[in-house]
Amino acid sequence: MRPRLRAFVWPLLLTLLGATIYGIVRFPRNRAFVDFEVYSRAGGRVWSAEPLYRADDGHFQFKYLPAFAFGAVPFAKIDQNAAKAAWFTLTFGLMVAFVRRSVRALPDRRLPEGSLSWLTFLLLGRFFVAELSLGQANVLFGLLLILALADVQARRAGRAGVLVAVATFIKPYGVLLFPWLAVVGGLTAAVASTVAVLIGLALPATVYGWQGNLALLGDWYRTVTDTTPENLMYGQNISVTAMWTKWLGLGPPAFALGAATGLALVAVVVWVWTMRKRAAAPDYLEFALLLLLIPLLSPQGWDYMLLLGTPAVACLLDRFRDLSLPWRIALGAALLLVGFTIFDLVGRTMNDFVAHTGLISVGAIVFVAALAHLRARALA
Repeated sequence: MRPRLRAFVWPLLLTLLGATIYGIVRFPRNRAFVDFEVYSRAGGRVWSAEPLYRADDGHFQFKYLPAFAFGAVPFAKIDQNAAKAAWFTLTFGLMVAFVRRSVRALPDRRLPEGSLSWLTFLLLGRFFVAELSLGQANVLFGLLLILALADVQARRAGRAGVLVAVATFIKPYGVLLFPWLAVVGGLTAAVASTVAVLIGLALPATVYGWQGNLALLGDWYRTVTDTTPENLMYGQNISVTAMWTKWLGLGPPAFALGAATGLALVAVVVWVWTMRKRAAAPDYLEFALLLLLIPLLSPQGWDYMLLLGTPAVACLLDRFRDLSLPWRIALGAALLLVGFTIFDLVGRTMNDFVAHTGLISVGAIVFVAALAHLRARALA
């Protein structure tokens, strides 16, 4: 098949496959697309210039920056069954692109692209399924960032800065990449990302006015901070603060140890960066580490956000045979723990035990340690 024809046919086939899966599966109605409904409701409120952040929305409050709601307006203005089908199909295509792009961006790859893509998807499939069923936007966020990485690798710093900024309005966690981007992309990336952020922050003023926009930003901050403590108690929260909360209970000791663990993880990233001269192409591993840290550092770090660890898992799988036996054992156990401790495979008792003892968080921390080990040995 000719390259141009293949570039057209594959997205079309994937779109049709995604639409077919949506029509066949139709997840349980009491859980299906609950997060997409939050986006759609926010888009409708923007259209009517109504407040976005409301306590009476309960657990499903809109917690994203105001600019994100503008992107949801088209989905709010069409039939909601059609909107959900469209979002599902779009997310399915983005999921495939995210995995493939993550594998293709990996320098000095040992394994074939197809094999590594399937292995990575197999290990993280549980999180992609949750993403699809909930109607989440993490895949879109991750794809924009992996495209930004490709631009960094190609020395297109300005475009990388814009992509990271746009991703941050989808998920505010993108701010974690700003310092790294400013270092590896230089002044061009820093200026481009700053300008894009300022434009995005000002966008809601076109509907709400300047004072209304400032009020929205204040409401966003209060919503995020006020709902954090209750979210730490959920078994599906894998942040390091939630991990300590599961062990010690909700209170100052868990918060202090969570903050200390988070700082230690950031210190690992900084150390990895100081060792970047050991690698011929250091950007990928540093980027993978930062994406992996997002669910661990965010108080809203739900387990399905570990799909952002796709670049990290792809790198670890590709370099697995280069590791010593003790590291293979530790990493293999962590991969199995994170990827396969699901209800359908291990049963409710084991699934609940893993969720409520913070073991998924521990597995993700092992990923962080293994990536740092790869840099220490100049393997990535």
